[in-house]
Amino acid sequence: MKVLGIGILVSILLLAPMLRAQDTNLLLWEENIEQLSMDDEDRNWEDELEELSARLQNPIDLNTATREQLEQFPFLTDLQIENLLAYVYIHGPMQTLYELQAVEEMDKRTIDLLLPFVCVKPVDEAAKYPSLKSMLKYGKHEALARMDVPFYTRKGYEKNYLGPPLYHSLRYSFRYGDYLQMGITGEKDAGEPFFALHDAQGYDYYSPYLLIKTSGRLKALAVGNYRLSFGQGLVLSTDFRLGKTFSMTTADYRSGGIKKHSSTDEYNYFHGAAATVRLLPSWDVTAFYSHRSMDGTLKDGVVTSIQKTGLHRTQGEADKRGAFTLQMVGGNMTYAKNRWQLGVTGLYYFFSRPYEPTQRKYQRYNLHGREFYNIGIDYKYRLGRFAWTGEAAMGTQGYALLNRWQYQASPDYRLMLVHRYYSHDYWAFFARSFGESSAPQNENGWYIAAEAAPFARFRLFASVDLFSFPWWKYRISKPSTGLDLMFRATYQPARPLSMYLDYRYKRKERDVTGTSGAYISPIHHHRLRYRLTYSHGGFTLRTTLDYNHFRQQDVGKHRFDRRQGWGCTQLCSYSFPHFPLSASVQGTYFHTDDYDSRIYASEKGLLYTFYTPSFYGRGYRYCAHLRYDLNKHFMFIAKFGQTVYQDRETIGSGNDLIPGNKKADVQMQVRIKF
Repeated sequence: MKVLGIGILVSILLLAPMLRAQDTNLLLWEENIEQLSMDDEDRNWEDELEELSARLQNPIDLNTATREQLEQFPFLTDLQIENLLAYVYIHGPMQTLYELQAVEEMDKRTIDLLLPFVCVKPVDEAAKYPSLKSMLKYGKHEALARMDVPFYTRKGYEKNYLGPPLYHSLRYSFRYGDYLQMGITGEKDAGEPFFALHDAQGYDYYSPYLLIKTSGRLKALAVGNYRLSFGQGLVLSTDFRLGKTFSMTTADYRSGGIKKHSSTDEYNYFHGAAATVRLLPSWDVTAFYSHRSMDGTLKDGVVTSIQKTGLHRTQGEADKRGAFTLQMVGGNMTYAKNRWQLGVTGLYYFFSRPYEPTQRKYQRYNLHGREFYNIGIDYKYRLGRFAWTGEAAMGTQGYALLNRWQYQASPDYRLMLVHRYYSHDYWAFFARSFGESSAPQNENGWYIAAEAAPFARFRLFASVDLFSFPWWKYRISKPSTGLDLMFRATYQPARPLSMYLDYRYKRKERDVTGTSGAYISPIHHHRLRYRLTYSHGGFTLRTTLDYNHFRQQDVGKHRFDRRQGWGCTQLCSYSFPHFPLSASVQGTYFHTDDYDSRIYASEKGLLYTFYTPSFYGRGYRYCAHLRYDLNKHFMFIAKFGQTVYQDRETIGSGNDLIPGNKKADVQMQVRIKF
């Protein structure tokens, strides 16, 4: 195995002169996902990245685009969308994409962001709803297989893990534009058995899905696994949500309605059926039902905890599989016309067994019981350059409010104000919205952000978030307050060269370690990042420097416990202009005092994946990424990575403990289109 690993590494490194640039069309999205990952947003991004990839391959025709299709792009404001639709209505079909420059409020930066995702077709080729026969005949099939091979052995494989250390997944999909999407995904995590024991059916997880969209009364129909999002997420959202990032270009959030679930995420989805019907020109009604098994810990017939990892490697984890069922039924009604939009979302859900988790004092007001409901009203109003969106929701217990005001003086000057109040006892099992915490509960805050481009090559962003927690939080044994400050300066002196400087300061209160909550003091966390990118032709160089400073006052003393960390990451990539081969190499050196001063370094992953590992201690990591497209039907990706720690003799703990200070693996992926 060691010889194989060295051989793969040498083979890839020999291709170092042939480095590939990242797809610049996705850089904006990757920057935001990277920031959310640095905020410990634990999430699988496969569905979102797959949709972006599909949109790049099948761009939207601007001559037939609907408001709903254009709202997929958060960098388009409501005013820009309205002006774009009005331009086509008044002047007729566009003849070329250059006409975007004639659309009012469309600036060069927005046009550059939009161009990869749109096209202009002749009138006689304008999209018409195809027949089922045409969709089945001309639809595109895709099969995607992935395997991860570790070059290390975790302690759990000695006697606890029931399966081999290989990870692999298989995905099949059929797609005809946005009209018809169907497929199935299977996945086996490392350590899980395959066609044996509790996984006698093969893969540990299967995700079948069918999504149909029409231009008639039936707007969308989903059967199998699917996702839902409405309003601002205070009642229901399993969708990608843009949080506090360094750009207002992607700060707006528009509800996604019904979407397919094709990723390997084993937790954030529904299983059943959902449909959206257009009753009247301005009225849409959605109904949905879900029935799915959930993993959890049972004690005396009561669910004491819910497992979200989807891991079934040991007998203990396997015993938690399908411990109870969760059923959910609900609906949404939305009215949208001119400047107004109003929606109502309601749902009722219940567990097959009572849910009574072990509640520490900070969890006193968390959800528990057996039957629950949530209902919310969302709204949107736009007047010229001013927009107001929000949602008010209540549940079995508690309530939540979110309001967002935006003003756009011009495409280069934007201002946004967000207020949220989530009561300490608000119960919403499927909610995810804007805030310091991902769950809308026990939080009150004001957030203000501004973005400006005062000079031709400069763009500035600044935001301040003042928040408070009315009740205890994890590691905070009293009601508390906090501050989150963000600033970014972007400079692009020439087209192939760009750079930015990020600064973030966060102050929160936290229990002093080892005092069991008897002493509480503020923590101060400073993050500084500088990134320089040079991209010309198929060649890209990207240098990233990170510095963190973390401090908390000692108990009974007037001095602060200071910890710091820094890291340097270098990416080199190249893509051949006349040969379907691309490659990249990246190296990171890190030196931090502890986990609180850790640094993050995003890496190029496999297709539809995004990887942002964190590092603490002292060491380095390097990786190499190779992609070969034999033709339009066949693609192969291989990635090798190794992390070496210089301050420890083992990595991890418990079943995940790795003897030695090195951790290496190779990932391989094959895609076939037909």
